[in-house]
Amino acid sequence: MASVVLSEAEKLYIVHGVQEDLRVDGRGCEDYRCAEVETDVVSNTSGSARVKLVETDILVGIKAEMGTPKLEKPDEGYLEFFVDCSSNSPELEGRGGEELGTDIANTLYRVFSCENSVDLKSLCINPKEHCWVLYVDVLLLECGGNIFDAISIAVKAALFNTRIPKVRVLEDDEGTKEIELSDDPYDCIRLSVDEVPCIVTLSKIGYRHVVDATLQEEACSLASLLISVTSKGAITSMKKVGKGSLDPESIFEMMETGQRVGKSLHIALQKILDEEESLGTSRPKVGFLG
Repeated sequence: MASVVLSEAEKLYIVHGVQEDLRVDGRGCEDYRCAEVETDVVSNTSGSARVKLVETDILVGIKAEMGTPKLEKPDEGYLEFFVDCSSNSPELEGRGGEELGTDIANTLYRVFSCENSVDLKSLCINPKEHCWVLYVDVLLLECGGNIFDAISIAVKAALFNTRIPKVRVLEDDEGTKEIELSDDPYDCIRLSVDEVPCIVTLSKIGYRHVVDATLQEEACSLASLLISVTSKGAITSMKKVGKGSLDPESIFEMMETGQRVGKSLHIALQKILDEEESLGTSRPKVGFLG
């Protein structure tokens, strides 16, 4: 992961500020930076979204393709995650980028392993034979800190934007089954994202923890806790990262903060997505993909 080098004086300045609930950029410990969210930015996908969190830039595209259900879940579709870390940072070139991409993909698999996160049964076309497979491609365009949160926001926004064509299974007199795809581009199914979790990363700095850490703040943190939270505040998974340790009391405090901040994050994101969709095709496209 991209990092910055700070002097001891700079680290001390950041740590002392966090203890007083006043970060370098003026935020409190539980405040997020302003994020730009835009959906339907890539034309040849079933759904897409771009999230820009100051210097962190994420692009997610989802492609729905027909596949065969897994043996252990014959009546469900499934998701596949691919992460490309083509950041400008030299640390993310070669093996460093591959390791980070694998780590992010494994984290997403873990977050979406919860049964209720996505209605996978709605992706089944014909049990044991055909289902929809959602290939979620994550592109890390720029790394400016807090990439896990930004990626989870982008994935949820892209799933909200995803439209899957309706299909019918026809059976002839001989019992042969055929799949008929609807020609109407508006005749499609939408996925419910009500239970899709977002990741809230809490970084321990000194005796306190902060959300949405910058690269400078990440350099002052020895341990972080990644918590996936639903819109109702339920925690679906946790992951500790970093070389440092966390005591039980800190973990419980971070979990409570993650639930509180996560619920607010979901409300703000859903409001933006609903407002953007209400504009329909008349909404202006922004960014380099506009």
